[in-house]
Amino acid sequence: MKFKIGDTVETIDDAIYGVITKISGDTISVEDSDGFVFQFEARELMLMASGNSLENAVYNTDFEAVKKEKASKKRKSEPTVKPKERHAPKFEVDLHIHHLTKSSRSMSNYDMLNLQLDTARGQLEFAMRKRIPKIVFIHGVGEGVLRQELETLFGRYNNVKFYDADYKTYGLGATEVRILQNIEP
Repeated sequence: MKFKIGDTVETIDDAIYGVITKISGDTISVEDSDGFVFQFEARELMLMASGNSLENAVYNTDFEAVKKEKASKKRKSEPTVKPKERHAPKFEVDLHIHHLTKSSRSMSNYDMLNLQLDTARGQLEFAMRKRIPKIVFIHGVGEGVLRQELETLFGRYNNVKFYDADYKTYGLGATEVRILQNIEP
């Protein structure tokens, strides 16, 4: 709605009315009958209806602006998870050393850690190639060396987000990795 200095207006939400004294952009200064000056946005004001100005108010209304204001904003619908996908097994990689090799007797801690990291890197790149969105790496609690090394490994990829896996299922010994498909590694 177009306002000009000298128009008598009232607020939509409050019982304040007065005369427009200043217009700067979308901010309008209104002086009430007691001499107080208030500032409002144009959308918060309307012309006061006097006898014959009701007709002008109806014919000078910007109906498109009113429609836009009244149009309800649609909620973004969340994607529904199909029951089949809800219970689908996640891609899990167990990095416990006894699952990776038959015997670890002749291996040093350094060798074991490298085997675990190589396995994790290989499985992560396999999941990227096959466009698997989630992987759970089970590393165990221990002293946290493998976990720190895995976080360093995952941090090297731009398209990977990682966080602790579900506590109910895995406890503290697992990290879930989400692979973002539209970002280059």
